[in-house]
Amino acid sequence: MADEQIGGPSGESCATQMHLARTGKITDEMKKVAEREGLEPEFVRAEISVGRLIIPSNGLHYKQYDLKPIAIGSACFCKINANIGNSPAGSDLENELRKLEVAIRFGADTIMDLSTGEHIAEIRQAIIAQSTVPVGTVPIYEALTRVEKPENLSPDLVLEVISEQARQGVDFMTVHAGILLEHLPLTASRVTGIVSRGGAALAKWMLAHHEQNLLYTQFDEILDIARRYDVTLSLGDGLRPGCLADANDQAQFAELSVLGELTLRAWERDVQVMIEGPGHVPLDKIAVNVEKEIALCHGAPFYVLGPLVTDIAAGHDHIASAIGGAMAAWAGASLLCYVTPREHLGLPDVEDVKEGVIAHKIAAHAADIARGRRGARDRDDALSRARFDFDWEKQFALALDPEKPRVMHDTSAGADESFDAARFCTMCGEKFCSLRASHDLRDALQSTKGK
Repeated sequence: MADEQIGGPSGESCATQMHLARTGKITDEMKKVAEREGLEPEFVRAEISVGRLIIPSNGLHYKQYDLKPIAIGSACFCKINANIGNSPAGSDLENELRKLEVAIRFGADTIMDLSTGEHIAEIRQAIIAQSTVPVGTVPIYEALTRVEKPENLSPDLVLEVISEQARQGVDFMTVHAGILLEHLPLTASRVTGIVSRGGAALAKWMLAHHEQNLLYTQFDEILDIARRYDVTLSLGDGLRPGCLADANDQAQFAELSVLGELTLRAWERDVQVMIEGPGHVPLDKIAVNVEKEIALCHGAPFYVLGPLVTDIAAGHDHIASAIGGAMAAWAGASLLCYVTPREHLGLPDVEDVKEGVIAHKIAAHAADIARGRRGARDRDDALSRARFDFDWEKQFALALDPEKPRVMHDTSAGADESFDAARFCTMCGEKFCSLRASHDLRDALQSTKGK
């Protein structure tokens, strides 16, 4: 399909959700996310027009496949992203599609394909075709697979990859355009240096050529592509802290300031933007990150990796990340990037994906409750009533992972065939069950009240 034929739903040369919102149009995507969020369509339109809310929806993905648009922004329910993708060390198309299915089934709102192994374009096309949620990528990863070393990257190659991915229907792309040549000396005393793969590759390129970041110098050309396909730019944090010791340092915040500049440049071209954030951050420094992002990046939605609140949780980093994610979302972050138990250790498998999604779904949901999102606690209250009524089936159905509590319940020590109807669990047993005692107390109080 020729570029001239590509556009948003109406075929305009610039048909981004932001452009249409600024012309006063309420799109089909805006109406759908308004219904899902319990918001007025006009409110959604207004928030998109000023950049506080985004709908990552490449016109090709939306029109050709079953993409269900979502809204990301401070006025919406907090969303979670799941990273999948192969590596040179393993995984194939079938396995990545299984990860995709599991991630969406357990609540992922967006998917990022971070493939760096073989058959990248084929895997990405299959993911886009089967994904009902927005799909994101990091284009520089694929660009790096086409050269022998990072120093061999060229602006033309990177723009070619970005354009190819946009034509496939990618909804959002991470672009590490905020890491600059002058920032690199700021990382010299860090404990873990530059932990972003894209950031590290660009740092090597800049040092080798003694030139400014090619993504920064080519940013207008990147915006041209984003405008044409309505690709949301996820402005990457190439200098995010990779450990607690490096959190909130000069390098991190210097890059964040540049991301604020790039946000305004993108908005001038009607391109949707979100900002990526750390990383590894102690609990007491998370709120500062959110506050700085809102101030420096003009309220653009904040997309955070975790943040992980401790560095000693190897094998359990999804828990460390979910704790930080809940704090960040409560403070105002709009999208949490999950971390799996295998973070820092290896390529996650299907079970790792499931565990990572559920942990961060809990974090996002907890933040929505704390922020008073309308209806956020309804499911909790319904499960609590079912628990008090010993309605096991309803409890299982309302849980994030219905099968796991069912198995735990049915295999509890002492359970038998009649246990499904039992008005107690095996933790306390019938004699010590507080809920059973509460029922007896209510019955006694009601009887007394009637006399």
